[in-house]
Amino acid sequence: MPKEQICMLQLLVCTKQDFENSDPNLAKVSAALHCSGSGTVTNKNNILKHIVTEREFGNGRSASALGGDGVDGKKGQQGREEKGKGGKRGGKGGVEDEKEMGKEEGERNEKREGGKKRGEKTGLISTLKMELDIQCEEMNPSRWAELLSTMKSCKTIRLDDCNLSSSNCEDLCSIINMNPSLTELKLNNNELGDAGMEYLCKGLLMPSCSLQKLWLQNCNLTSASCETLCSVLSAQPSLTELHVGDNKLGTGGVKVLCQGMMNPNCKLQKLQLEYCELTGDIVEALNVALQSKPTLKELSLSNNTLGDIAVKQLCRGLVEASCNLELLHLENCGITSDSCREISAVLSNKSSLIDLSVGDNKIGDSGLALLCQGLMHPNCKIQKLWLWDCDLTSASCKDLSRLISTKETLTEISLIDNNLRDSGMEMLCQALKDPKSKLQELWIRECGLTTACCKAISSALSVNKHLKVLHMGENKLGDAGVELMCEGLLHPSCNIQSLWLGNCDLTAACCATLGTVMATKQCLTELDLSYNSLEDEGVRKICEALRNPSCNVQQLILYDIFWSSEVDDELRALEESKPEVKIIS
Repeated sequence: MPKEQICMLQLLVCTKQDFENSDPNLAKVSAALHCSGSGTVTNKNNILKHIVTEREFGNGRSASALGGDGVDGKKGQQGREEKGKGGKRGGKGGVEDEKEMGKEEGERNEKREGGKKRGEKTGLISTLKMELDIQCEEMNPSRWAELLSTMKSCKTIRLDDCNLSSSNCEDLCSIINMNPSLTELKLNNNELGDAGMEYLCKGLLMPSCSLQKLWLQNCNLTSASCETLCSVLSAQPSLTELHVGDNKLGTGGVKVLCQGMMNPNCKLQKLQLEYCELTGDIVEALNVALQSKPTLKELSLSNNTLGDIAVKQLCRGLVEASCNLELLHLENCGITSDSCREISAVLSNKSSLIDLSVGDNKIGDSGLALLCQGLMHPNCKIQKLWLWDCDLTSASCKDLSRLISTKETLTEISLIDNNLRDSGMEMLCQALKDPKSKLQELWIRECGLTTACCKAISSALSVNKHLKVLHMGENKLGDAGVELMCEGLLHPSCNIQSLWLGNCDLTAACCATLGTVMATKQCLTELDLSYNSLEDEGVRKICEALRNPSCNVQQLILYDIFWSSEVDDELRALEESKPEVKIIS
């Protein structure tokens, strides 16, 4: 980014004090948003509309998630991803060092969606698949009328963050009624309100409706909308996914939803209730609904104040329930080690459970030890495990190493913001060298790592053929550490596709070696070097590697790196000469 643009960018965000007075985390979020090009952010609501989900991002998904829900992304959060401590749904920094950006359901399956900057308009109308995908666009009457004619034949409609209101929902009701081929509707981050929900439900209750997936995250809904949604759940067997996170539904409202779930007509498979202001009192109603709903496969309750007693009760219900639950998200739910024995029982009894997220809960080393009892059980087939910010230390790495080296189903683990230190990382590296390890994604951002562990990392990279994604940002690796890592990255056995080294105390000194990796390893398609002091010299070395015909990097992330206008011109010229390359800054 040219230095002369910095002052202009600073004007995009209102005063730091305004945000800190309302929420100490929002200042960090707004700073991340304006650095990423999201445009003017003037109040808390606007920030909340752009926060991403932690799983997409914060905890860390690819920068590709920038093209996701509402931006998308953990979560993160939300961003998964979208991140909450990490944005809308938990999270450790949407863009490498922003702890407050994160996760959620924007969704994990959208993490490779594109390199668009947050807040940037995006629009797609596919005539072959009959999809309408519009995000972050203010809808004037003429534009809305134009889109309505297109919607009549679309199978998928996505209008996230388009400033829609209840009046637009009246039109959408008609579209739902007259378009029986419509199966997916996404309206996240719009001020629809309960009145808008009333209109939508009229359409959803029509006999001609065959909608399968409904996304209404952050739509200003309250418990009043749950009555109408309950009617839809009871009457519409085609609906298999309901995403209503980040709405003030409350415990009373979700209890009403549970009544709809118990209707035999309800065939719901995925239910997302993050940030819905739920308390532990919701669990009894949820357990009753789970007993009657064998179709349910995914349940997300993150960022609700459930507490240990309620989580224990929920887990006992899950063990007894007939549903084959595949995904359970309980991030930031007030869980401690007291709940871990019951969660472990779910893992050992439900072989269907392949995705567990308990990030942002203070389970500690003792809680992790209990979880590992269930994780190591032969019945457990876990694939994705999220343990970010769980107060783990290097003492947990012995159990984690045993898990990584022996649980062949495990392909993805997040340990972000745990104090593992170099000694813990060295144990994990030994596990990665085990032939039985099938781990493909490892997230170890902000884990207190230094140059000292990089030789062990390099050794693991030179042996492990399965690891594809490695997030190491926010660790003081330094140039010497990255030079050591590059030895492993250059090994023929290494198949890394996505490498994140944001805020790792790097300078131009390591860029020549990184350039060699870029030009040599065609498997490498994504590289993040954000928040490092590369300056003109380093950026030019990276650009030189990008120009190499052998370089296959498709996405280069360079947030908060300052360069001259001359280098900026070179970057733009490079993008024009290689349109397949996205440079995000």
